[in-house]
Amino acid sequence: MNTATFASQTRAARTKSLPPLRVGVGGPVGSGKTTLLEMLCKKMSPEYDLVAITNDIYTKEDQRLLTISGALPPERIMGVETGGCPHTAIREDASINLEAIDRMLVKFPDADIVFIESGGDNLAATFSPELSDLTIYVIDVAAGEKIPRKGGPGITKSDLLIINKIDLAPYVGASLDIMEQDARRMRLDRPFVMCDLKKNIGLDQVISFIEKNGLFSNKH
Repeated sequence: MNTATFASQTRAARTKSLPPLRVGVGGPVGSGKTTLLEMLCKKMSPEYDLVAITNDIYTKEDQRLLTISGALPPERIMGVETGGCPHTAIREDASINLEAIDRMLVKFPDADIVFIESGGDNLAATFSPELSDLTIYVIDVAAGEKIPRKGGPGITKSDLLIINKIDLAPYVGASLDIMEQDARRMRLDRPFVMCDLKKNIGLDQVISFIEKNGLFSNKH
């Protein structure tokens, strides 16, 4: 991969006035978290200095997938093995991820965004405010039309909800209209995006949300 478009890796101290934005990405296994991270990194890396941290229980599979997809140079992707329930490492005891962020920022002190992908978990998973400034929660249509109305902190409290794999709705008997209505009812004024991340449908809306809410209206 040509890494010339990525920011210099030789800086010793942060030169930017704003701290890096920490974006937590959560959701059940198979919902599309790693795909989202891949697409975000590929689309945003020409403009922003990015690093990514992935969480798995016993492996570093998501780190491997991001690396082979060319989402970022390998040294900008760190895999964390939590060794237990995924939600513990992002909520009750986020120390392993906070340490990973510190290590990445030593290598890349001018990072604009640190993406933290949680391991696959249930609808109750949330990120500690110590760990994440913005939270994105990913669910998918294939898991069932009823998922948005099941609630849980991921559905109701995340800063942005992504309903992914909208292309599969006809094959699983799901109504996108009903899923939208339920998401609107459960989230009130909090935003959500209907996506087919494999085809980049909805990706620009996600990026706009990150830029707007991460105070990137002016580039660092």
